[in-house]
Amino acid sequence: MAKQLLGKEVTAAMNERLQARVAALKAKGVTPKLAIVRCGANPSDLSYEKGAESRAALIGVEVEKFLLPEDVTKEALLAQIDAINADDSIHGCLMFRPLPKHLKANQDEICNRLAAGKDVDCMTDLSNAGVFTGKKLGFAPCTPQACMEILDYYGIDCKGKTAVVIGRSLVVGKPAAMMLMAKNATVTVCHTKTVDTAAIAREADILVSAAGVLGSLTRDYVRPGQVVIDVSINWDENKPNAKGGKGGIAGDAVYDEVEPIVAAITPVPGGVGSVTTSVLIGHVVEAAERKLG
Repeated sequence: MAKQLLGKEVTAAMNERLQARVAALKAKGVTPKLAIVRCGANPSDLSYEKGAESRAALIGVEVEKFLLPEDVTKEALLAQIDAINADDSIHGCLMFRPLPKHLKANQDEICNRLAAGKDVDCMTDLSNAGVFTGKKLGFAPCTPQACMEILDYYGIDCKGKTAVVIGRSLVVGKPAAMMLMAKNATVTVCHTKTVDTAAIAREADILVSAAGVLGSLTRDYVRPGQVVIDVSINWDENKPNAKGGKGGIAGDAVYDEVEPIVAAITPVPGGVGSVTTSVLIGHVVEAAERKLG
């Protein structure tokens, strides 16, 4: 039976460290603050917003919300971002994406309007560049950083290990590969055009699955001794749920097939996703520390 790499244990340790850092900042007269920008009322945005507010309160970070109508104009949204950039009391900004459909063509311009130093959710090109150059130009994406936090907490040393990342998005796959490389792993990235991904995946010591395809990681992709980080959150309409019915979230892994084979695995839910919110709030704390100098 594989060891479960539980996110709640990682989160508890992170929160304790962050609370101490916030206390140190407050002793110097600085209270970290997160700005949340939401256009409209998408249910998934509202759910994440509630979680971010709760985690921020637990850690001691203030939250200020800027709630804009779904039909907000490009000019009004840019003006709001400019105001956040100019507000010295705000250290980080979370803007929910994707933006409303009428702003889709302008999303890159709007995202890159935010100052990289306040980009705690990695929506600017400068933040992404920082991940690839190793420079603190902004902040890394929360999900791949949550993967690294899990590896660190459970003492999984990446040095000299073979790592395989399935997925090449800028949100998870590519930055995860860079972060693993920064930890001195030898990294291969697989994607939809890769020939025989399963054979490559079996060679991994650390396997990060970020394909976003339910049931795509089967027993054919794994071998004994591996660490599997299942990043994806998919909807499985056949998964039994706590209410006695069917329907729930699941990762890429066919868990019942993969878990008995590998050495360790993150469950879904209860794995990577539960750590990302603490990473976000941690970025706000770090932004405040950077500003203080």
